[in-house]
Amino acid sequence: MTLDEKKWFLESAEEAGTVFGLKVTAKLHGECSPYQSIEVYDTLKFGRLLVIDGYIMLAQRDNFLYHEMLVHPALFTHAGPRRVIIIGGGDCGSLTEALKHEGVEQVTQIEIDERVTRVSERYFPELTAGIADPRARLRFTDGIAWMRAAPAASADVIIVDSTDPIGPAKGLFESAFYAQCHRVLAPGGMLAHQSESPFLHLELIRAMRLAMREAGFHAVATLDFPQPVYPSGWWSATLARKGANLDGFRETAAERRAFETRYYSPATHRAALALPPFVLEALEGS
Repeated sequence: MTLDEKKWFLESAEEAGTVFGLKVTAKLHGECSPYQSIEVYDTLKFGRLLVIDGYIMLAQRDNFLYHEMLVHPALFTHAGPRRVIIIGGGDCGSLTEALKHEGVEQVTQIEIDERVTRVSERYFPELTAGIADPRARLRFTDGIAWMRAAPAASADVIIVDSTDPIGPAKGLFESAFYAQCHRVLAPGGMLAHQSESPFLHLELIRAMRLAMREAGFHAVATLDFPQPVYPSGWWSATLARKGANLDGFRETAAERRAFETRYYSPATHRAALALPPFVLEALEGS
């Protein structure tokens, strides 16, 4: 990441040989927590920008794409989700989306860095609104260790809202972690994990799917959606289900949902699962 003399925030993607930039109008916050650097900028067209260790985490203008597509396909695929666990997701956008489902009785968020949440409360209150819900539980600790200690069959949906697979997050993309997710999920339970760009990171997506199968998930699917502030502008989430297939979802319930969404709908849910041929070819056998 660089902030050049003309106040453009520039993030390079070395694996793609590209740079993405946003015009910055002000730096609103900067600190180093025990785990990472956390910055907030105001931008000309994308609202406030959350940056961790120099990488864009979210922008106000387009984060709804990511949060809606990471959360709602999993919850509407499950037959009746009541207990949700979120690993990561310190900005609380996924937490707030999950709590929109009336049948959900409890959402437990496991985030290693409390400062991400506290900074988000100040600068992104629309994302942290779910914290006030009595069904929300925040736990600031290591997600991998927490999952190892969690009781078997104690969750219906696990959402992994992680950073890229580097540093502390690397273990969240491995079969040992997925095996713990499989153990903690009740029969028919759903796992949803952000899985990077289907244009730039197909090898990673394939490795994730194979690791999920190795951990005991026999039904795996990847869905895609636009995400302008992430490398390539095209992102994905990978779903896995315990002891059940991934054919279909509760379309009527999704159509009649009692909350508004800006991107998610039954039609976008179906369309997101229709991956283009070059992606399907790369993921064949995984």
